[in-house]
Amino acid sequence: ARFRIKKLGISRGEYESEQFGWALFAVVTLILVGGFQIINGLIAFFRSGTYQVGRSGLAVNVDYTAWAWVHVILGALALIAAMGLLRGAMWARILGVVLCAISAIVYMAFIRAFPALAVVVITIDILVIYALVVHGRDLKDTEY
Repeated sequence: ARFRIKKLGISRGEYESEQFGWALFAVVTLILVGGFQIINGLIAFFRSGTYQVGRSGLAVNVDYTAWAWVHVILGALALIAAMGLLRGAMWARILGVVLCAISAIVYMAFIRAFPALAVVVITIDILVIYALVVHGRDLKDTEY
């Protein structure tokens, strides 16, 4: 029996193929966010004068070297999670959600140093969490 979504008037297959875009969005965005995290970490390592405040102006009083390591590690883990998501791995979904939550919290503490970037990254983190929680299972049954 063919399943039809009454509200939308489309078949289940059509609906699922449309929703797959959210899952793919999560993968691509995790790759981008991971790259941005690594770049931001490298900036903190080598050009901390780029930021708007010194370390005493941050919400958490640590030096930029510590922030650099946090950003680089989060970025590397985000890239690993994205690769796992491409394979449909459940651990990668969990890791992606946890990393995005941690990333949003880290950027809240980092917001005075780079306000515009922090707001953009927090917003993207929230969208990725939504995509992974609601549509992440769509990656498991997909062949590339």
